[in-house]
Amino acid sequence: MESKRRSWTKALSWRLIAVTITSTVGYVVTDSATFALSIGLADSLIKIFAYYLHERAWISIPYGRDEPAEVQANLADA
Repeated sequence: MESKRRSWTKALSWRLIAVTITSTVGYVVTDSATFALSIGLADSLIKIFAYYLHERAWISIPYGRDEPAEVQANLADA
């Protein structure tokens, strides 16, 4: 299971990448660094919480997880 701290760290690291991309695209389209940075920061503030909630929700979903080796061994012995 992942800790809340790990989920926050992953969310923040992704948002740093995403704000850079969003701000760069905003600058290329508008030629305004101030507007581009404003869009990038607003976007990140909203999405960081959405990502965190999404990440925490997926912790409770077993889909796609490998079973621990001890469970697999017990199943093989049965």
